Amino acid sequence: METVIPKTSVVLSTLLRADFTTQWRNRRAVLLTLIVPVIIVISWKVFIATLGGPFVLSNSITIGIFASGLMGYSNTVARDRDKGIFQRLRVAPVPSWAIMASRLMVQLAMILLITTAVFIVGLDYDGITLTPAAYVLTYFTAIIGGSVSLALGQMIVGWIKNPETVNSTTRLVYLAFIIIGMFGELNQFGEAVHNAVQWSPYGTVKTILAAGMEPDKWNNNASIALLATILYTIVFATLGIKWFKWNTK
Repeated sequence: METVIPKTSVVLSTLLRADFTTQWRNRRAVLLTLIVPVIIVISWKVFIATLGGPFVLSNSITIGIFASGLMGYSNTVARDRDKGIFQRLRVAPVPSWAIMASRLMVQLAMILLITTAVFIVGLDYDGITLTPAAYVLTYFTAIIGGSVSLALGQMIVGWIKNPETVNSTTRLVYLAFIIIGMFGELNQFGEAVHNAVQWSPYGTVKTILAAGMEPDKWNNNASIALLATILYTIVFATLGIKWFKWNTK
């Protein structure tokens, strides 16, 4: 009997349904990912008058983006690899790239959800409004920012095999982004730290998000930050793919 190999589009859609179903069943984790950026939007209302709405929204979305890429994506991949799920999938007629693409698409959808939640809370609670073009451009920059966070998560899970170590590492990196990123942006650690934060992955993502919320103020600094974000994504993804193993042996 001739073996029928399913089309790649059918395989990818099946994987997407399975991954979205898994994400839905982990609703508690999704809510936890949404809570932190929403809290930042609410608690930073005091800064709107002096620093502007885009500053508050962009920091909130950036925190949510890295939560999804670091703790959402990398921990899920590490756990499934340890359980042998990837090994079983690779036995089936499934392209390797489709396995990872499905998971990346789910996390990108999460990033869009986080961005939408921040917009809604920012509008209802803080009264922050943007132009239609700004909303569209911000979603676009959120996808780019999400790509660098996912690439960073891929690099960590490629470098470290043990799922518990991956979990602790991503939490440590995420905590560093929250503390150094947010307070460094407020210039609480001095000018040198402020400049270093500005050109870190956190800083470049925050910059392009803020610039996307005010398209008429997009300047050369924002363009350089966009290029730096893309460069970070390429470097992290290249290392993550090079180091990644489908099993823990």
